[in-house]
Amino acid sequence: MFDLEQFTADCRAALRADSSHKLVREVVARAVSDPNSVLKGIGEPKRAGVQKLYHAPDLTILNVIWGPMMTVMPHNHQMWAVIGIYSGREDNMFWRRRPDGSGRVEAAGARALCVGDAEPLGHNIIHSVTNPIPRLTGAIHVYGGDFFAAERSEWDPESLDECRYDLAKNMKLFEDANALTKYYAERRS
Repeated sequence: MFDLEQFTADCRAALRADSSHKLVREVVARAVSDPNSVLKGIGEPKRAGVQKLYHAPDLTILNVIWGPMMTVMPHNHQMWAVIGIYSGREDNMFWRRRPDGSGRVEAAGARALCVGDAEPLGHNIIHSVTNPIPRLTGAIHVYGGDFFAAERSEWDPESLDECRYDLAKNMKLFEDANALTKYYAERRS
């Protein structure tokens, strides 16, 4: 079964051996290759949210549960990340800064992540995330730094103008997803 203490120790050892995401990606890939074990170890997703599993200045491990059809607009992390899917699906759209110096972004690619996928994101990646399915998606996110303290940017969904990342606003998106899920469940019954 997935053991959080061992997973954390393995991530810490991988980070000590190589400060890039490469060895951490191997740890995450090993874990999500057995999604049932992860589900038994951290529990079946019940509601959208971000659960802090480990937090240090050089490494953050989160259990991210995306609400059905939930989207988080373009943002960066200012550190590498590895995303491992253990339930559902996560679609990432990748963005790049426009060469005109406006601070705006333009689409640059996409990647759909399914159960068992472990995808590295580089230090400078800008991405938006969508859970395109009508149920919860569970993912282990490992970051090469302090996810909660980093100075980051996000981009306005309409104008694609850059602004300062608002952690509280983005965490509220998960609660909004829970309220919407509850609303639709009540309408069906």
